[in-house]
Amino acid sequence: MHYQLIHEDDTRTWAVVLETGDEANACLLAFARAQQLSAAHLTAIGAFERAVLGYFDWDTRDYKRNAVDEQVEVVSLIGDVALKDGEPKLHMHAVLGRADARALGGHLLEGHVRPTLEVIVTEAPAHLRRRHDPVSGLALIHLDKELP
Repeated sequence: MHYQLIHEDDTRTWAVVLETGDEANACLLAFARAQQLSAAHLTAIGAFERAVLGYFDWDTRDYKRNAVDEQVEVVSLIGDVALKDGEPKLHMHAVLGRADARALGGHLLEGHVRPTLEVIVTEAPAHLRRRHDPVSGLALIHLDKELP
């Protein structure tokens, strides 16, 4: 993984490039920790040699794991960084394109890069925090103030 700060004023923006063999979640979480991100959003394109997409099953309150054991294009990857228990936590969704142009999508649980994943990470100007939601069992972003 390599990165470069490409913009800085009230917030910072980086280009983060992952290489063959990098696992997207692990690398991007390490990046978020190293930069002490408390709130950010990210977008990416590239390709995976294999991945695992999750689908949240409301009845079991857990992710169904869907293995993608083939080379796929990362057509779109979007996500955010928010604090949970004082530490950065990633939440990412991906659309993956197969060779026959069919697409798969879901929560990105694993993504093993080949040959590259080009990520733009933009820091948000305010902290975001995740809190346990007892209804879903998930850690969801909690806003301290309601909008008017």
